Amino acid sequence: MLASERILALDIGAASVKIGEFQASKTHGLRLTNFNYAELGIDPEHEENRKSLLISTIRNALREKNFKATSVVFSVSGQSVFTRFVKLPPVDESKVVQIIQYEAQQNVPFPIDEVIWDYQILGNTEGGELEVVLLAIKSEIIEDLNQGVESVGLRTETIDVAPMALSNAVRYNEGDSEGCTILVDIGARTTNLLFLEKNRIFSRSIPIAGNAITQSIASEFNVPFLDAEAMKKAKGFVALGGAYEEPEDEQQARISKIIRNVMTRLHAEIARSVNFYKGQQGGGAPQRLLLSGGSSIIPYTDRFFQEKLQIPVQLFSPFRNVELGEGIQKEDLAKCAHFFGEVVGLGLRRVTHCPVEVNLIPKSIKARKQMLQKRPYFFGAAAALLLIPLCLLAYTKKTTELKERELTDVRAEVEKLSSLDAQIKKRQTDLTEIKASADQVAGVVQERSFWMDLLNDFNQRCISNLWITTLVPEACGGSAAAPGGGGGGAPRNFGRGGFQAEPDVPPPTAAAATATPGCTELRIDGGGFHTMNDLDVVDQFARNLRQSDFFDKTAPEQGVVIETFPSMTREATFNFSIRARLKKPVLLPTN
Repeated sequence: MLASERILALDIGAASVKIGEFQASKTHGLRLTNFNYAELGIDPEHEENRKSLLISTIRNALREKNFKATSVVFSVSGQSVFTRFVKLPPVDESKVVQIIQYEAQQNVPFPIDEVIWDYQILGNTEGGELEVVLLAIKSEIIEDLNQGVESVGLRTETIDVAPMALSNAVRYNEGDSEGCTILVDIGARTTNLLFLEKNRIFSRSIPIAGNAITQSIASEFNVPFLDAEAMKKAKGFVALGGAYEEPEDEQQARISKIIRNVMTRLHAEIARSVNFYKGQQGGGAPQRLLLSGGSSIIPYTDRFFQEKLQIPVQLFSPFRNVELGEGIQKEDLAKCAHFFGEVVGLGLRRVTHCPVEVNLIPKSIKARKQMLQKRPYFFGAAAALLLIPLCLLAYTKKTTELKERELTDVRAEVEKLSSLDAQIKKRQTDLTEIKASADQVAGVVQERSFWMDLLNDFNQRCISNLWITTLVPEACGGSAAAPGGGGGGAPRNFGRGGFQAEPDVPPPTAAAATATPGCTELRIDGGGFHTMNDLDVVDQFARNLRQSDFFDKTAPEQGVVIETFPSMTREATFNFSIRARLKKPVLLPTN
């Protein structure tokens, strides 16, 4: 980020919005040039118009202080984001991303394609395990929130998570302190706990915060929420109990006890979180506590937690190491500094490397950034398109001159080639006639070898205890074809289980002698000795023929139909007849 660049940091809370405008300082740190904040003034039980109210609040806050920057980094509340800290076994660096993606699919309680998620590697444990934080938010939530932010004229660059941004602000201003530091960020709807210890971080959200106090006051005094909020700000403090004297104002005394009851519940949740961090995360006991958030400045809050936790407590100062611009009024900044920690953390994302850098940017912003990256190429293409006509004009003029010179030579060459063209056409005609003759001869040769191949295949598919008496090629419809000579398809006699020169069964019947130029089927007549399995033997023979590549498998029964089955008589032999459809018709020579 250049020193002259400005970036807006926008923290959207449950009850307010905080805005900071930053630049990079000369020392490469962070410089605050403008800031503002505004209350939403909304009852948490009636948030139907929250989006429109949020948009108008942001727009008014920007206009009030005349912010110049339009690029914005904003945060979403930790309550809206699913956060999970996981420990992964030691793996090769090349497999880290793969195993993290697997863990995300296992841990995120929504379909992974319906969320926007990111992760941050926090470091390694003493046992070598990899500590990773996974963060995910529903796509529709982040898209809706981003649409509201950009509707006021801003352009989203990064979307952070409030607790993660706050942790970066603590690291920047407090450095790495000895032991464990716990930061208690008491907001309106939730209290975010941050455990910071060396290079590790752990966060947890507790649904007890400022709104819980206000709602308790509203219930106690039977007043609207916004009136109860005003009473809390005007008269609220944490009752210290014990020997401390109560205030003379009875209403104030009742409010202070309500606040203490809520703080006591909050302390119980903090104590449970500390035990969880120590037991499940292997962390150390907190050595100090930092207070942050809008409800952290309720009087005596620091003393309450100091008495309960028995550790030093102080307010977190997010601007300790931030350079202030010339127009910044320190008195005004001091009034709101306690809830500007997230804003400072967001501003740091553009000027320095942060310990936790996550980005829940929605798909619409990713698509826009990709288009912006391609914009130089679009401009280059547009410039090229403008240059194309000029280049074509110069090229056309030059080539016209060259082509005119070549045209004269080409015309002379054409005259020579015209005479050669007539000769070539004559030769092509002769070649076509020769090729036709050759194709005819090749067809005859192929047909002659066809029957030899078919009979060899047929002989391999014959089975024992059967004999073939006639094998007659026929045209479709049953007319027999009795070709003459050579490789023709005249009826053949077969012996038992295959070819035999002299059959040992009664002589076959004569086939019709009428020739036909096309054969589409074979009629196969034969017989066998009666056994228990006459039908099975003929069926097996038919199945063998169906496996042959010479017959049409697309025809009924794959081209092989048993027309005459063995008759159940007492004779020693039986007869059968099969009709087999050829895969393609074969021309037969005539006598």
